[in-house]
Amino acid sequence: MAPVTFHLPVWFDLGATFAFAITGALAGMQRRYDIVGVFFLALASSIGGALLRDGVFIQTGRPTPLLTDDRYIQVITLATLLGALVGGHVKRFRRTIAVIDAVGLGAYAVFGTQKSLTAGLAVPAALLVGVVNAAGGGLLRDLITREEPLVFKPGQFYVLTALAGGVVFVFLTAWVGVPATRAALIAIAITFVFRMLSILFNWRTAPFGEADTPPTP
Repeated sequence: MAPVTFHLPVWFDLGATFAFAITGALAGMQRRYDIVGVFFLALASSIGGALLRDGVFIQTGRPTPLLTDDRYIQVITLATLLGALVGGHVKRFRRTIAVIDAVGLGAYAVFGTQKSLTAGLAVPAALLVGVVNAAGGGLLRDLITREEPLVFKPGQFYVLTALAGGVVFVFLTAWVGVPATRAALIAIAITFVFRMLSILFNWRTAPFGEADTPPTP
């Protein structure tokens, strides 16, 4: 498959970074971390997946743009401070955060998939990296706080939504011949709708296997 490239407005990426950083900051506040702990949890939640993408799966020998472009750290710092200010009133902003998160989920999944294809990865591997790019931050957040990762538990469609976005992007570019930028926007839109519908109608994954039953006395 030939590499495909596209360009999205930078506010897609920064907006997603901000939303994911807010969730990390709030998680740190719920655990009563100090400002340093809250910031690093926001950092891991927001760009952790992309750091895994660039540091583990795609090694170019150059520093990741996430650390060379100071806007990412500025956005994460702003999210940390905002989380500290409005943490007690977060319920008022849950809907807004969910919308931004849904857009960011698709953008991260598509961008991770595209960057992997450009680096020469096979399609299945590229889709895996796209999912890691989208959901890896939450996984790192849970590991840092010694929680069982939410992505492993039954719940509303999240990882499956990210995977769907990557699949739609690959299908449109490789088999339909849609230009990469247009295909990316379509995939992000479909991912956004799928994610919002799963929230609205509480579509959930089911546990695999039977639950353990306690022994009878």
